[in-house]
Amino acid sequence: MIQAGVLGATGYTGFELVKLLAGHPAAETAFATSESYADRSLEDVFPAGPSLDLIPVQSAPLERADVVFICLPHGAAAPMAIVALEAGARVIDLSADFRLRDAGAYTRWYGLEHPAPHLLDGAVYGMIEFARAELPAARLVANPGCYPTSILPPLQPLLKAGACAVGHTIIADSKSGVSGAGREPKQHTHYVEVATNFSPYAIGRAHRHLPEMEQALNWWSNSAPELIFCPHLLPAPRGILSTIYVSLADGWGEADLRSLYDGTLAREPFLRLLPAGQLASLAHANFTNRCVFSITVAGETLILTSAIDNLIKGAAGQAVQNMNLMFGLDETLGLPGSRM
Repeated sequence: MIQAGVLGATGYTGFELVKLLAGHPAAETAFATSESYADRSLEDVFPAGPSLDLIPVQSAPLERADVVFICLPHGAAAPMAIVALEAGARVIDLSADFRLRDAGAYTRWYGLEHPAPHLLDGAVYGMIEFARAELPAARLVANPGCYPTSILPPLQPLLKAGACAVGHTIIADSKSGVSGAGREPKQHTHYVEVATNFSPYAIGRAHRHLPEMEQALNWWSNSAPELIFCPHLLPAPRGILSTIYVSLADGWGEADLRSLYDGTLAREPFLRLLPAGQLASLAHANFTNRCVFSITVAGETLILTSAIDNLIKGAAGQAVQNMNLMFGLDETLGLPGSRM
């Protein structure tokens, strides 16, 4: 049985992770930490949660863990990754600390010097569909951001096949449920502020997930288009819906695109392209580890509509999928929504 430690178990992502581990046939939570609720039970915070004692992060017995999931804010995660690795554990970091390969880019976007730049080159960017071969040997995995997880999987086959017109811009218009803002109280995420509103934020080229996405696009194509990213706060508890606009290269029609995706997705347990005439919605993906998307061709423009659950496929579920592959297990083990 894989012994897993969860640092930051009382945030929305950490709690989702603990729930998934509680139902996992080959892993269990060895310890869970919380600064706000140390020395209490997880049931005191989430009444429907597993009975699990919470300890301060400084007291975590890292040497007991085969894998440590770090659900801490950026800047706080990297120092704990160093300690966990030194204790002999493998690490899956759900913060942004190891997603960017360039420490200078991290400083520009996150406003602080990187706490562990020497680990960046060895960290695997854990978007399963494109990192599968690297995960069995990985010691440190950077779990991708939630928005990138809704946007990158539908785009990667297009870039690899040269289906995107050179010199054009990709526009990703994304809407996220309020849980994506975290559990810490903020005025703009209070129920009264959100319930009757729908608001954009950090639009254009201002959101911190932008460099993460463009980094991946440039891995896949030497002529990757510029990305314009427009996130919105959706008055719903969970889920991300991204509508992505791509200018197609000459000769690409819907039949060609469906053939491309059919070949790419045939062995992907959690990626699903909907049949013609159907559009992806939150209901296709919420409470599952799926990324579900649809395609619509309007002239020379491809419109992709992509849906994920931000807390599962966009965070905790993808982290468990990473763990499964790191330890030689079936990647679907313990995860909802597999097509296989």
